[in-house]
Amino acid sequence: MKDLRAIAKLLDRLHEVGTKRDKAKNRDLHMDQYCLLVLMWIYNPILTSMRGLQEASNLKEVQKRLGVGRASLGSLSESVSIFDPEPLAELANELSQKLPNRTPQNFSAVDKRITAVDGSVFKVLSQIAKLAWLPVGNGKHRCGYRLHTQFEVFRGTPSRVDLTPANPKGSSDERVVLEKTLEPERCYLLDRGYEKYSLWNAIDVKGSQYVCRIRDNPAFEVLKERPLSQKAVSENIISDLIVRFGGEQTKEPPNHATRVVMIKINPLDSRSRKDAISAPSSDGVLRIVTNNLDIPAEIVAALYLLRWTIELYFRMIKQLLGCRHLLSHKPNGVTIQIYLAIIACILIMSITGKSPTKRTYEMISFYLMGWASIDELEEHIKKLSERPA
Repeated sequence: MKDLRAIAKLLDRLHEVGTKRDKAKNRDLHMDQYCLLVLMWIYNPILTSMRGLQEASNLKEVQKRLGVGRASLGSLSESVSIFDPEPLAELANELSQKLPNRTPQNFSAVDKRITAVDGSVFKVLSQIAKLAWLPVGNGKHRCGYRLHTQFEVFRGTPSRVDLTPANPKGSSDERVVLEKTLEPERCYLLDRGYEKYSLWNAIDVKGSQYVCRIRDNPAFEVLKERPLSQKAVSENIISDLIVRFGGEQTKEPPNHATRVVMIKINPLDSRSRKDAISAPSSDGVLRIVTNNLDIPAEIVAALYLLRWTIELYFRMIKQLLGCRHLLSHKPNGVTIQIYLAIIACILIMSITGKSPTKRTYEMISFYLMGWASIDELEEHIKKLSERPA
């Protein structure tokens, strides 16, 4: 953390990306330099736009510390069209694999990589008409990209990010995207938007497991009711069932053994809510389906609760690291920005041993802006290491 040039060593491999068409060898802005500028934007809350980033590139101190030259607004905007984000994704994956896997002992019975899956919309300007998909009133639309993310819960970083238009239809449907990107030896944690028999079958065939919430009125036949442990009863689990989904008219029912764990929760009528939070109604029973027949019912319930870690990660990326809005409107630019935000998180985690917090982010920003000394930053990190995990 002496300065951002130390991070530049990680990005050296990106320097020649997108230069094959540059026969004259006169390209001024290379991918590693673009990435350094975006990282500066991530770590500096003063910068809020691409134009602000371009103006910052004119500053001599920025050029000296980053080892970059002046970047025009046109080059910042257009160069991402030729920058392939895949090498950056590979770098993010390499860095994440160096983080320790902190799986608690009570989840040791799950012999798969526990992976929460969800998607989140990241906004861009409304004039990108082809991506406008949801009217929000006054002739305006919510526009952007949907990031389909597979998040390794106990490593604290995404293992995969897929970008689609925001409208969750057709090839952009989260279930379609996940089925195309399934990997073996994973335990996928899914919300009820992923309730689809063919997806469950694909996960099972792949040699992975799923833990998925289902709707309140599922169609299944109970084949066997399993006894509950005292611990399960104390955690409001009301039944553990081996079931058969679908009926005679079902085209593609689950072709493997399925299990439903039911948990008592507070009922919710979404129509009666007066706040801005939208949530589907619930009849007071949480139904979790899984193809893992071996672990206790209370572990199935605990696995589903872990799915919320991905929501916290999205919040951190958007609120803490400034990705609520996107710098670029091009798919490559969006993907590069998100993977750089992931790398920013990984760097903080590798230094502190903990997930980024607002205070830690602020201290790093203060240091990089010259308002805090390296000793003060290291003292902050030392205090973090003394706190319980």
